[in-house]
Amino acid sequence: MSDDAHPELDILQANYKNAVETWIAAIRKEEALASVNHSVAEVDQWEQAHMDEDAMRSQVKAAKAEYEKALRREFFGF
Repeated sequence: MSDDAHPELDILQANYKNAVETWIAAIRKEEALASVNHSVAEVDQWEQAHMDEDAMRSQVKAAKAEYEKALRREFFGF
């Protein structure tokens, strides 16, 4: 919840939330490729979707770490 008192935190939180949403989309894409009829499975596309999902997970973790770091700095001074 934004109270306009912490614009840097608002931005970092929004970045984190956007990264999570993009990661969710990547997971759904991978799941969709894994759920097709076996005879039409596109293994290369599925593998690429998995790599994309993994890359997005790394971005989410980085965004979360930046947001947590800023929260600690703001509220605990370290």
